Amino acid sequence: MQLATLYTRALTGIDANLVTVEVHISNGLPAFSIVGLPEAAVRESKDRVRAAIINSNFEFPARKITVNLAPADLPKDGGRYDLPIALGVLAATGQIDASHLGDYEFHGELALSGALREVSGSLPVAIAAQKDDKKLIMPSQSAKQAALIEKAEVFAADCLLSVCQHLQGLTQLQHATTYINHHQSTDIPCMSDIRGQHRARRALEVAAAGRHNILMIGPPGTGKSMLASRLPGILPPMTTRQALESASINSISNQGFDTGQWKKRPFRSPHHTASGVALVGGGSRPSPGEISLAHQGVLFLDELTEFDRHVLDVLREPMETGVITISRAARQADFPARFQLIAAMNPCPQGYSCDGKNLCQCTPQQQLKHRSRISAPFLDRIDIHIEVPRIDKKELDQDAPKGEPSASIRQRINTAYKIQRERSVNFNADLKVKQIEKFCGLGKQEKQILDRAMEKLNLSARAYHRILKLARTIADIENSHTIKTSHLTEAISYRSLDRFANK
Repeated sequence: MQLATLYTRALTGIDANLVTVEVHISNGLPAFSIVGLPEAAVRESKDRVRAAIINSNFEFPARKITVNLAPADLPKDGGRYDLPIALGVLAATGQIDASHLGDYEFHGELALSGALREVSGSLPVAIAAQKDDKKLIMPSQSAKQAALIEKAEVFAADCLLSVCQHLQGLTQLQHATTYINHHQSTDIPCMSDIRGQHRARRALEVAAAGRHNILMIGPPGTGKSMLASRLPGILPPMTTRQALESASINSISNQGFDTGQWKKRPFRSPHHTASGVALVGGGSRPSPGEISLAHQGVLFLDELTEFDRHVLDVLREPMETGVITISRAARQADFPARFQLIAAMNPCPQGYSCDGKNLCQCTPQQQLKHRSRISAPFLDRIDIHIEVPRIDKKELDQDAPKGEPSASIRQRINTAYKIQRERSVNFNADLKVKQIEKFCGLGKQEKQILDRAMEKLNLSARAYHRILKLARTIADIENSHTIKTSHLTEAISYRSLDRFANK
């Protein structure tokens, strides 16, 4: 009886659970079986492993081979188990030294030639391996991503033979490295491109400073999409922890992670035909959706009223909690979804401004029906509703002065971020009730103003708290310790759809 034990990991959401690979070689008719809840891609690995071993000039045993992937109740999928299974077969038959296998974790899909192919989830695997003080051997492309984890010892391999030579001490695999460009990308659109729309620019700055959700309402061609695409440019770069969270989600998704995007805020803009599963994630094997891919970044929903109402309503819970839980009969996965929502919509079905000065023929009932496609609970979770009207032709002239650039706006937002970090671990948009009571206190006059607004606009308790948090952000931008009347009235003015609903 010959037995070899190796280690690898299985992905559950963005968690990487340790998997023990046991390979047993015994006498009997030639057979190759894999147990431990393997899915189709894992069961097919026996054919890839056989060809890779033979083409790497090793002997494939004509005996009974049993591979156990423990724990047995954890689903295993993908081709990442090819490399540890192949090494287990070689170690169990004495073709390579098995004394150092316990120091490493192995991940990689094998080509029939013995070459190693990239696998998904490199970052979560590297994070978990570093915590357990294990060395990693991975395909070169996967190893470049894993090398982003500080103190993780990652070796890059191109083929099965090079891994065996490393374990035998004949040659040494190179430690994986990756180049990170720490300079802000110059291809990010700048706010100076926006002509006019001073109120919308101000609202976008307030939204960025406190991580508030924002909805822009206006006819076509007024710059809503341009404003939205420039929001990432005025947000500060992500911290290392935030960047790891965002990169880990991309690492396990179908699109993968590009190391050139390290510490850049994600900007996701799904089409309005997207389903609820596409937005929040799902599938028989839970995978992240758009809200998780936008984690620590921006989710832009253009043509908001064209989205199915039920699709929008699935966003309500993650907008509050910052996490989405995908539950299936066999497994459950949690994905972070701390995104900033920016949405845009036309004011009526025809898209005009409905102010009597244009060609629009919409009746008030048609306008109301159009806006009612957005449910009140969903709208309640959006802090800022700002109208983006048509701009004067004079402001489009090439000689007209340009707007303030993103760099100077980002400086003010950085200052507001610093104030919020010193005061609380949360951004203003995420303040809890007790924190609102502590940090968003109002004077007597301000309380009267807010009470009148609550009565006139028929605001909910959630909207009441969101106005307070918004006023706190405006005060932070102006470096004010207290919320003044001007801060509060500006915050109330950003509830335009509430005013419309109560006309």
